[in-house]
Amino acid sequence: MTFERLFKILSYSAVLCGFFSLWVSGTFGVVGTGMFIAVMVTAWFLEGSRWQISERWGTALIVLALPLYFVGYRYGFFGTSDSGAMLAGILGRLILSLTAIKLLQRKSDRDWMFLYLMAFFEVLLAAGLSISALYLLSFVIYVFIMVCAIILFEIKKTDRATNEKTDVNGAKTNEARLAAMPIRRLPGTALILIGLIIIFATPMFFLLPRVGGAGIGGGQGPVSTSAGFSDTVKLGGFGTIQQTDEVVMRVRLENEAARRTSLRWRGVALDTFDNQSWSRTKSAAKESKTKGERDIIQVDFATGKESLTWQTIYLEPLDTPVLFGLSRAVGVQGNFPVLFKDSHGALTFQRVGERISYKVLSDRALPDEAQLRADDIRYPSEKENYRQLPPAIDPRIRELALQITKGSANRYDASKMMESYLQNNFGYTLEQKASGDQPLADFLFNVKEGHCEYFATAMAVMLRTQGIATRIVNGFSEGEYNETADVFVVKQRNAHSWVEVYFPGENVWVPFDPTPFAGQSPGETTPGIAGKFGKYLEALETFWIQYFVAFDNQEQRSLFTSVKKSVGEYQAKTSGAVNQLFDRLSEWWKEIRGDKGIETSVAAAVRGLLYLAATLVGLLLLVWLYRKVVKSKVWHLAWEWLFARRRATIVEFYERMQTVLADKGFTREPHQTPLEFAYAVGMPEAVNITEKYNRVRFGEKHLSRDESAEIDAWLRNLETR
Repeated sequence: MTFERLFKILSYSAVLCGFFSLWVSGTFGVVGTGMFIAVMVTAWFLEGSRWQISERWGTALIVLALPLYFVGYRYGFFGTSDSGAMLAGILGRLILSLTAIKLLQRKSDRDWMFLYLMAFFEVLLAAGLSISALYLLSFVIYVFIMVCAIILFEIKKTDRATNEKTDVNGAKTNEARLAAMPIRRLPGTALILIGLIIIFATPMFFLLPRVGGAGIGGGQGPVSTSAGFSDTVKLGGFGTIQQTDEVVMRVRLENEAARRTSLRWRGVALDTFDNQSWSRTKSAAKESKTKGERDIIQVDFATGKESLTWQTIYLEPLDTPVLFGLSRAVGVQGNFPVLFKDSHGALTFQRVGERISYKVLSDRALPDEAQLRADDIRYPSEKENYRQLPPAIDPRIRELALQITKGSANRYDASKMMESYLQNNFGYTLEQKASGDQPLADFLFNVKEGHCEYFATAMAVMLRTQGIATRIVNGFSEGEYNETADVFVVKQRNAHSWVEVYFPGENVWVPFDPTPFAGQSPGETTPGIAGKFGKYLEALETFWIQYFVAFDNQEQRSLFTSVKKSVGEYQAKTSGAVNQLFDRLSEWWKEIRGDKGIETSVAAAVRGLLYLAATLVGLLLLVWLYRKVVKSKVWHLAWEWLFARRRATIVEFYERMQTVLADKGFTREPHQTPLEFAYAVGMPEAVNITEKYNRVRFGEKHLSRDESAEIDAWLRNLETR
């Protein structure tokens, strides 16, 4: 492949990589993609022909494109929204339009540089529009191709500037010099440069402070929760609840035992029901929480260390200020200046529309069944709102609750009986069928199937008819566990509602889930190879989010803590091994001195001599093996194959030169030295080749790859003379 063709391929590939980065972000549809690819193909075949646009026309079109795009934005041609995503999309289309014009134009050095800059801006813009792992792939490919393209561009530019004309002594022309360039070394050179950049940039990346939402993907719009989680519950209506696979959060548990339990990511709790919807009567009663020791915001008190569970949560930019975590959160660590906790235990923060990462410390301890059954203390007055019923409630609901809990002697048994009854006697469906002024009664006595909000409402309200304090909780079920990434991937379809029952004697809210198990499952996973491949992609995206998108100062502290812990463990093991060795030597020396008797002293001396003899024999064996290997034929043959054979092949060029000159009628006489023969021929290439031969043959020097390529070029010139 010629130098010029490789330069053209790499330059067009760099432009294509920039477009691919934007395409991954979903900025362009089928039409836009097809148009740009068509322009690239057309420009490729027109390159160097008379059909290319002149530089004057190209500049005029670029100048004209800028006001046209501004007018289109001003008058709503691209849409009426002023969101950052739409503005970024307009900017992306403008950059691609300018790129298309330059591709179709006759190109000078500054035009190629313009295309490289446009590709760079495309990659930079895509960083703010996408968090897909495909972007990481496109970025890696772009960096490698762009480095290669810039290297060739600089070689071409420098060579043209310093060697414009053919030398009178027969030096190569510009094209011949470029053709002789060792372009096979280009990928290796590019990788070395990229490696050096990574080596110097990596410490800066991990040391520079950032915020959780900054960087790649931090500026995208919030994810709507309209089809999943909500801080209210409204019953009734018709249609089917639409579930989506849009990711809400990724959660990593530090307590492995917690993974084997039922997990629910708590959001908000609701206490007031008006026969059709739930709301929070005390939502305004929020208490602000600020950071304390160890950069942790304490939101509650722990009962003990054994039940504590740390969770690291990577939360997508949702359109709600709620923080999620396992019940009961006692501490939160993250980039929050302040958190707010309402009277129902929900945590909120000042949402800024960014992706965030944070850690939650939850105390999952609950009293045992015996303690809960023995809890018969009266409810305090401040908990009365959790026992209130809506006005004009259907009396059949109270009668059904009394029938279900008949025979229960305490609140706990009544709650378990209610939970079991709803799970086993009603069906789960996403179809919304219950309606009327009291959709709960329609669900219980007519439809008898519904989604989780109906089951939670039914249990909470029926227990209230029996004087038991309840509230419903909105959040998410555990999601799908990805063992490759070691995270739970929680999606919109995992939105869930359940019930919490208050036990005043233990002062604890105990969760119950009356939804049938079909509605509690995290959803089917894709089987076979496709499912495994999807998990690997999800693991890659999780890695990308954890260490690039959401790598803030909290993650820096976690990384430094892990490194410090690993170094400390290694030092402890090393120190322990050294101390153990010294203890054994000290014990052996005591035995040698006779502290434990003459027999022990003799045995210790013999044992020491045996160890010393074994060490000397081992050293002598290693020396003997080394000498045998050095003197063996196998070693000699390997040495010759690696070095002597290489020296033999690199002087073959002189024999090749003699063959070429013999074909032209020049034969070396026996009395002539190689250099005398070269001067007698009168060709500069012959003199240059002979000087290289003398240096290698008699100076015991080695040719570099550049010198070998140069000799090949001289030989080609001799052959064409």
